[in-house]
Amino acid sequence: MPDRTLNVAIIGMGPRGLSVLERLVARLTAARPPRPVRIHTIDPGEAGAGRIWRTDQPDTLLMNTAAGEVSLYSGEPDDGPWRAGAGPSLYQWLQAAPQPEVETSTPNTYAPRRVYGRYLHDVFDRITSALPPDVTVSPVTARARNLRREGDGRYTITTSEGRRITADKVVLTTGHPHHIAGRADRDLLDFASRHRGTRYLRGASAADMELDELTAGAPVGILGLGLTFYDVAAELTVGRGGRFVQRSDGSLEYAPSGHEPHIVAGSRSGLPMLARGRNQKDAHYRYRPVFFTSEALADLRRANRSATGDGQLRFRSQVLPLMLREVEHVYYTTHVRRRDGERAAEVFANWHRSAAGDAESTATLLKEAGLADLPAINLETMARPFTGQTFTSPGAFHERLTSLLREDARQAEQGNLDNPLKAALDILRDIRGVVRDAVEFSSLHPDSHRDEFLGWFNPINTMVSAGPPAVRVSQAIALIEAGVLTVVGPSLRIGTNEDTGRFTLQSPQVAGSYQETEILIDARIPRADARIDSSPLMRQLIDDGLASVHVNINARDGARFATGALAVTEKPYRLVDATGRPSRGLYALGIPTEDLRWFTQIGNGRPGPMVGFHTDADAIAADVLGHKPPIGAHPVRHSLPTTALSRPIAADL
Repeated sequence: MPDRTLNVAIIGMGPRGLSVLERLVARLTAARPPRPVRIHTIDPGEAGAGRIWRTDQPDTLLMNTAAGEVSLYSGEPDDGPWRAGAGPSLYQWLQAAPQPEVETSTPNTYAPRRVYGRYLHDVFDRITSALPPDVTVSPVTARARNLRREGDGRYTITTSEGRRITADKVVLTTGHPHHIAGRADRDLLDFASRHRGTRYLRGASAADMELDELTAGAPVGILGLGLTFYDVAAELTVGRGGRFVQRSDGSLEYAPSGHEPHIVAGSRSGLPMLARGRNQKDAHYRYRPVFFTSEALADLRRANRSATGDGQLRFRSQVLPLMLREVEHVYYTTHVRRRDGERAAEVFANWHRSAAGDAESTATLLKEAGLADLPAINLETMARPFTGQTFTSPGAFHERLTSLLREDARQAEQGNLDNPLKAALDILRDIRGVVRDAVEFSSLHPDSHRDEFLGWFNPINTMVSAGPPAVRVSQAIALIEAGVLTVVGPSLRIGTNEDTGRFTLQSPQVAGSYQETEILIDARIPRADARIDSSPLMRQLIDDGLASVHVNINARDGARFATGALAVTEKPYRLVDATGRPSRGLYALGIPTEDLRWFTQIGNGRPGPMVGFHTDADAIAADVLGHKPPIGAHPVRHSLPTTALSRPIAADL
C-alpha cells in the first residue's frame, strides 16, 4: 500500500538511537519520501540523552572524549540552520552558547556528562523542528516492554504505560543493560540483607548509584579501577565539598571537606586506568595505517583458506603482530620526530616500513637510528605492572603505585602527538575500525575470540588506550597522598566476615592490605549479554524467537563460542531470528550487539566525513527507507544464533 504511512520505531533514544533518527531525517530531507513517514522515538529518559547522559547529573562526572572530537551530526554546519546532516560538534556548540557552562577556549575541553546531555537534547530538538514535509517524529516517554510480529508483517510495541504502537520497521538501540544477578552478586546481596547497615551496590553508571547516604569517614569498598571508579571517587570527594589545589610544581593536593568516606579500592591489576594523552589531533584527523590494514587482514584470510580451508584468524598469532607493528611504527617515528624533526621522521618511517616483517633488518635500522636502547612497548606489562611482585606493606605498594601514576600523568600531559608512548597507544583508538574488520562477525576462531581477544586483549587495550584525561590520574595520586583513597593492591579478593557483618578486601601481593567495609560498590560496567539481560523486552524477544544470541562457530573443528550478543547480519544489522533467518524489519545497533561487534559503547561520532558511528546509523536508515545501500556497506554475512546449524544460510532479502 504505497499510500500508507511508513511507521518506524526507534527503541532507545541515547546517542545511538539519536544517530539513526538523524540519518533518517537527513535522507528524508534529501529525497522526499513517496509516502508519509512517522518516526516513534521510545525511551523512558530524556530524548537524545537517554539514561547515561541525562542532564540532571552532577558536574563532577566528566566525558571521556575531548569536546572537539565529538559530534552527533553526520555533516558539519553550513550557512543554513543546524539540522539533520549539518550541525556543530560539541565544542562548536559550546562556543556558540550565550553563556557557556564550561571552558571553551580549546577543543580539548572535557565537558561534564550533563552538558553533553544538553547538547544531545538540543540535537534532538533541532532535528525535530526542521522536518521535511510528510515526516513527523512522535516522542514516547516510556519503556518498551513487548514487541510482537503481526500477521501482516508489521510489529506491535507495548510500552510500560500500556500504550500500543504499530510499526513497519523497528530499530533497537537500547544501550547499557541491567543484568539479572548472578551467583556472586546474589551472595553479596544476601550477605548485605542479613547484616544491618551493610549495602552492596551493583555495577551501574555512577549517576545511578545511591551515593549520598554513604557515611563520612566510614570505609567504602570499590571493586574496579576503571572509568566508573574515577566517577565514584569524584562524587565522594569533590562532590562532597573537597577541593584539588595546584602546588607550585604543578602537582595536585587534596583539601578534604571532612564529609568524605574512606575509599578502599582494588582490581585484578591493582592499577587505576591509565590516562589518555592530551589531545593534539585536529577534529578531522584520520590516521592511515601502514601495516595493520584491512588489506593485510584479507591476505591473512586468503592464506588461511588456501592452507586449511578456514578463513577465521587467530588473534595472538596472526592479528596482534600486525597491530603491534603499527604501534611500534608510531612509537619509533615519534621519537625521531621529537629528536630530529619532521623530515628525519619521514625518512625513518619509510625505512621502517620497508623493513617490516624482517626482525634482523628492523633491529639494524633501530640501531643505526639510535633507538635500540629504547624500552620496548609491552601492552600487558603496562596494563598489569605488578604481576609477580609482592610488597611488604600498603605504604610500599602506594609508593610504587604513585610513582607509576606520576610518570603516566607526566607523559600524558605531553600529548598524543608529541609523547612517543602516548602517541603509540592513541593509535589503538585510531585503528579501531581495522580491529573491527579483524574480529567482528565471527572473523576470529571461536577459542581465540573468547580467550585471546575478549579475555586477554580487550581489558588490556581498554586500560592503556581508553582512559580518562590526565587530571583524573593526578587527582587519584592526591587522594592517596591525603589518605582519602587506599588502593588495596592487585589480584583483589572480595569476601565477607559473618562475625563483623562487613565485606572484606585484600590483595595477596600486599602484606597488611586487609580491609573491611560496610559498603561495597561494584564499579565495573556490565558487558551486554542478552541471556541475562533483565529487560522484559529483551527476554521476550529471545523467548519468542524474534531474536537470537550470536554463536561463533568454526565449521572445520566444531569449536563454538556463544557471545551473548544479539545476532545480527552485517550492514544493515538486521536481527537474526531463532531459525537463523534475518528479519525484514528489525534492526539492532550498539551495545546489544557487543562481542559480535566491538567497542559499541562509544556514544558519539566525530566531526568531518562520516565514519563508523554515523555510517552504521546510515546503513540502517537506508534500508528502512528502501534506499540504495550506502557506499561502504558490506554484503550480508550471517552470525549464527544458538539454534542455527553450523553452516551460514542464504540471506532472506
